Amino acid sequence: MAGGLHDKVLDELGHEIAAGVHRPGSVLRIDEMEQRFGISRSVAREVVRSLASIRLVIGRKRVGIVVRPRADWNAFDPLLIRWLLAADRTAQLKTLAELRTAVEPMAAAAAAQRCDDEDAARLVGLAERMVATARAGDLETFMDADVAFHRLVLTASGNEMFAQLHEVVEELLRWRAGRGLMPEHPRPVAVRLHCEIAECIRSGDRARAEWAMRELVAEALEGTLTGLTAAE
Repeated sequence: MAGGLHDKVLDELGHEIAAGVHRPGSVLRIDEMEQRFGISRSVAREVVRSLASIRLVIGRKRVGIVVRPRADWNAFDPLLIRWLLAADRTAQLKTLAELRTAVEPMAAAAAAQRCDDEDAARLVGLAERMVATARAGDLETFMDADVAFHRLVLTASGNEMFAQLHEVVEELLRWRAGRGLMPEHPRPVAVRLHCEIAECIRSGDRARAEWAMRELVAEALEGTLTGLTAAE
């Protein structure tokens, strides 16, 4: 039960901080959290520790729990990404798209140079699974394959820093699906680009792998923004 309370309070406070309800420099007090949410002091402290681990708050003696400047926040934390998407989804989507545009094409190019035969075969297999599930309208399995595909490209790049970004990409992909922003049948151009990326990596075509991934990231942003506009 305590875990459920912790997650609920963490999610609510995280959303509020991301949305600017608690601005940088404002103070959160343990006793007020206890009263507001009806939680024990130990649960309140665990929530504060979780917020501090994302660098949203910091404890200061004789002051309390202080909300940190936005520049201090761990922008790569999946929870914070989720909260920022809820607070200002268009701005956060563009920020994430810029990150993906800077990283994923380079990761695809590096994977074309460094990927071993086993991982290359796995990429092709994941792309083929996406083709089949797109045709069947099985969005859940399609999404699982999509997440695995992008994770493998990042890890197969051989760059440990690129590989660490797989949770950021996964959070964005799953957020998009969870908001109903994917069509019933994934767009053919997106499916085709996944196949092209896989084949380019397998054949060692760095330039084409980079180009195809750049096209895919741009297509994903366009499709998401179009879906948001249609939903409004």
